[in-house]
Amino acid sequence: MTDTENVNGEEAQRRLRVMVVDDHPMWRDAVARDLAESGFDVVATAGDGEQAVRRARAVAPDVLVLDLNLPAKPGVQVCKELVGSNPALRVLVLSASGEHADVLEAVKSGATGYLLKSASTEELLDAVRRTAVGDPVFTPGLAGLVLGEYRRLASEPAPAAGADEPKAPQLTDRETEVLRLVAKGLSYKQIAERLVISHRTVQNHVQNTLGKLQLHNRVELVRYAIQRGLDDE
Repeated sequence: MTDTENVNGEEAQRRLRVMVVDDHPMWRDAVARDLAESGFDVVATAGDGEQAVRRARAVAPDVLVLDLNLPAKPGVQVCKELVGSNPALRVLVLSASGEHADVLEAVKSGATGYLLKSASTEELLDAVRRTAVGDPVFTPGLAGLVLGEYRRLASEPAPAAGADEPKAPQLTDRETEVLRLVAKGLSYKQIAERLVISHRTVQNHVQNTLGKLQLHNRVELVRYAIQRGLDDE
């Protein structure tokens, strides 16, 4: 990596706007401090669900670091409301719970990643960076669970298409190739390495595909791909 690329990367990180939501003040302040000291722009914090929704809509963070167990409104509802109104928002759940039901509920609500609070500071910082660019980030052992749920969802019957609905948009060969690798559970970084293209190019292909298919997030995208058997190719 050249010095210029390194500087640009650091500048991009400094511009990254992050909000921290947790009902424990000491934990919330510690996470916010670690992020700020590492160059992230911590634009807000919140201690309950209602406050989180109000402040996130006011400050528009790039990444929301969100606990699930919140007073006033649970974290999954916060995630669902905020991602529903702003699909570009990335949510990284940071929770003490590793229960499978909590992980799956968080992903279904629109979370990009799920990290346990036992993670190190370095793991958290890396997770925030990766979440910001749309990579799915999960504590080891949870990624397979989520992919399994993607497959289960994909096995459910899709709503019948109406006679007046237009045909599905045509994807380019490259978009289809990227979609196939997404369905296999690869991260954007792994896809970029596999196809020998840049991380940014992978992001662009995914965003273009989401737009063409009128889908909102990775969960819907993976379900679409698996339903069409792309993960088996």
